[in-house]
Amino acid sequence: MLKIFLSTLCGCLCWATVAFGAVDINKATPQELTNLQGIGPAKAQAIVQYRQKNGQFKSTKELAKVKGIGPKIVEKLGSEITVTK
Repeated sequence: MLKIFLSTLCGCLCWATVAFGAVDINKATPQELTNLQGIGPAKAQAIVQYRQKNGQFKSTKELAKVKGIGPKIVEKLGSEITVTK
């Protein structure tokens, strides 16, 4: 019984990490952005500069407007990124 409980608890914690682990591209620092797969220091800085110049992203798909980041990268990031308004 304890084994089942611990297994269930572990599963729940894993899902919670995924759910709350998304990086908010409207608030993330360049350092936080570089933790994303395919985003290095130059792209992270480009994201921050785009955000400063154009305001907050309205959707994650808008990230593709940043120089050096295309739709394929945005698609690959998937649930790793989010936006708040």
